[in-house]
Amino acid sequence: MKNIYAFLFIMFIPTCFLFSQTTPPAPLLPIPAARQLAWQEQELVMFVHFTVNTFTDKEWGDGTEDPYIFNPVNLDAEQWIKTAKDCGFKTVILTAKHHDGFCLWPSECTDHSVKNSPWKDGRGDVVGDVAAACKKYGVKMGIYLSPWDRHEPSYGQGDAYNNYYLAQLRELLSNYGPLAEMWFDGACGEGPNGKKQVYDFDAFWALVRQLQPQAVMFSDAGPDVRWIGNEHGFAGETNWSMMDKSGVVIGDADTGYLNSGDINGPDWVPGECDVSIRKGWFWHRDQQPKTLDELLNIYFKSVGRNGLLLLNVPPNNRGLFEDEDVKRLYEFRKALDDIFKVNLAVNKKAVADHVRGGADKFAASNVLDGDNGTYWATDDTRLTGTLEIDLGEPETFNIVEIREPVSFGQRIKAYDVEIWDGSGWKQVFSGTTIGNRKLDRINRVTAQRLRVIIKDARACPLVSEVGLYLNPFAKLEK
Repeated sequence: MKNIYAFLFIMFIPTCFLFSQTTPPAPLLPIPAARQLAWQEQELVMFVHFTVNTFTDKEWGDGTEDPYIFNPVNLDAEQWIKTAKDCGFKTVILTAKHHDGFCLWPSECTDHSVKNSPWKDGRGDVVGDVAAACKKYGVKMGIYLSPWDRHEPSYGQGDAYNNYYLAQLRELLSNYGPLAEMWFDGACGEGPNGKKQVYDFDAFWALVRQLQPQAVMFSDAGPDVRWIGNEHGFAGETNWSMMDKSGVVIGDADTGYLNSGDINGPDWVPGECDVSIRKGWFWHRDQQPKTLDELLNIYFKSVGRNGLLLLNVPPNNRGLFEDEDVKRLYEFRKALDDIFKVNLAVNKKAVADHVRGGADKFAASNVLDGDNGTYWATDDTRLTGTLEIDLGEPETFNIVEIREPVSFGQRIKAYDVEIWDGSGWKQVFSGTTIGNRKLDRINRVTAQRLRVIIKDARACPLVSEVGLYLNPFAKLEK
């Protein structure tokens, strides 16, 4: 009998070992919620800054503006949303109320709104028009509601103002959904002698969770999406999706911390990179849109650095996107389509120095199948690994794309990209974090073989995609 037990024990050991190495790796906490994954996959979101500032040539209104000045006689929300749709923007976020306190919907909480403007004889609703246009064109909608309010008398009175703000928030969350994102700004320019208001963000966020549970919420501290720390649209070259929300003061955060995230952060809060297509956030007659090269550079430093690009496009005082802005957006879309039209690596050959459990479902070939749901993985005990790709023939490229399956957590800390130049391996890029999508611009090279060397990781490295692209008119910008 003892011999039988010994036999069974010996047979069980390799079976158990094999099973442990061929199951998916355990998620490395923290990991994203489903709404955060869906948010980041969008890549492009449009901001629309529009209020009385559009008519006063200001960036920050002071709250004394007469609603009578708001009269966008040709306002066409469908022009805004169709442009966004055509150019690949998945969500449009409207400034329903900026710091001046003027409301773009007929709020029952205040008279400082469109209902007291001459636009549509006081019967207009910009938020409603945008919601209807989003529904028509299949674009998601988001709303910005500034906590700082320079018009409302209760501002600075603690609970009185927070209750006012919650009432306005409830109007927007209840009447214009479904909403994909709520944007909470920490800006306040009251100065040392100005009004002091402690915002009840916990109550604000709880109301959003109650009424729009699928919406992500933005602020310096999330809770779902964080500010990237600047208004240039640039994520850090090192950009972790993790941070410690408890140490972030909204409106007075460490911008360097927000820009790079935190390798040891206990919270998953990916970065949103906001920037305007023009110098200002609101329309000004004398400003022009950024060049195509500038927009592409922003894209590579936002989406291409594990972030999402939030690009502001301000309507003019007639209520329309300017023709030159629209033209630039279509040029931007075409350029992105041209750059990423052909992945030179898809369905080519890949091998790895190690595969988790030797299992096909974790094989190197997964990184070239065009499916971000499959991935190459190593055993749990390994924090390094090398992927080698054979293109079959020499190809010319200047963009290297690498992706991690971030539903398992963000893992990779350092990596190199090398090409075989005929006599040896030559490094063409050295990076740190990867995350959802990393796009490395390199000088144009021609090679048949390439390898990605994972030098260090927080846990066994996982790579879901490697892509190679040629941007024929690119300039290398750091």
